[in-house]
Amino acid sequence: MRKFGRKRGQRRAFIKGLAHNLITKEKIETTVARAKEIRPAVERLVTTAKKQQLASLRSLLAKLPKDSAQKLFYEIAPRYKDTKGGYLRIIKKAASRKRDGASLATIEFVK
Repeated sequence: MRKFGRKRGQRRAFIKGLAHNLITKEKIETTVARAKEIRPAVERLVTTAKKQQLASLRSLLAKLPKDSAQKLFYEIAPRYKDTKGGYLRIIKKAASRKRDGASLATIEFVK
């Protein structure tokens, strides 16, 4: 588990924010470490949303902001109803970030 120089609560909020951005934009550019950390978290959320039950919607609302939970439940999850996993892909970029040299990646939903 990557700690990102944060305490537990800050780290959870950080991952929640990254997941929110990924769900609303469906594709974000971030560092490889961050992409690898949010991928399993978001894939679990998609699997929960695929159940299409009120309890799963409420579970998403407890873990995400309202707009991203609803988008995941009503728009993204129905796309993957016949898929058994692998909803996200990480594409590593050749260039690294100038200011700190961090390797970059794009994380996006597989169509």
